[in-house]
Amino acid sequence: MAEPTAISILLVDDHPVVRQGYRRVLESQDGFRVIAEADSAAAAYAAFKVHAPDVVVLDISMKGASGLEAIRNIRARDNRACILVFSMHGEAPLVKAAFAAGASGFVTKSSEPSALVRAIRMVISGERALSDDVAHVLAADSLDPMQTVLDRLGEREIEILRQLASGLTTEQIATNLHLSVKTVQNYHYLVKAKTGLQTDAQLVRLAVTSGLTDL
Repeated sequence: MAEPTAISILLVDDHPVVRQGYRRVLESQDGFRVIAEADSAAAAYAAFKVHAPDVVVLDISMKGASGLEAIRNIRARDNRACILVFSMHGEAPLVKAAFAAGASGFVTKSSEPSALVRAIRMVISGERALSDDVAHVLAADSLDPMQTVLDRLGEREIEILRQLASGLTTEQIATNLHLSVKTVQNYHYLVKAKTGLQTDAQLVRLAVTSGLTDL
């Protein structure tokens, strides 16, 4: 009888120690094989094109363009791609933005390793996977009649807010997202208009409290 084909995994995180640790966790499982690693959204997209993994496990918060941009680009290339977000943040706006971009599942890094393993098997099977804490956050959010400020923003606007709050200039954001400087400026204006905030300092506070970035 032929051996079952291993699930091939692309692991994306901008911290080498984190990648190394979770590579060991994943490859200790029967039927899992990490075939490539990447440390940025651009590198993740390039690695996906070369290796065509069965599943992409990626962090949202990375230098430059975030995992949201990687999700969008990978799904634009292959709308059947399985992408599992693995993040230290699990706030509802960020989770919803990830799914809007095309993620198949969302697991927090505070979860047990078994939760990550289980989620990979779920997304490969075509199911949506959530760690328990993320499921609870989304359930609570759905019961809240008050719309959060970030619910007014589109997925692209959330990504630009994240990069602005991370201290990137308009020119750097334009380069990261392959947009014109004018387009980024327009998004910047829209974010302020939709949130009702007037200063960049207020935008930074919003991004931090929503889990989009760390100071």
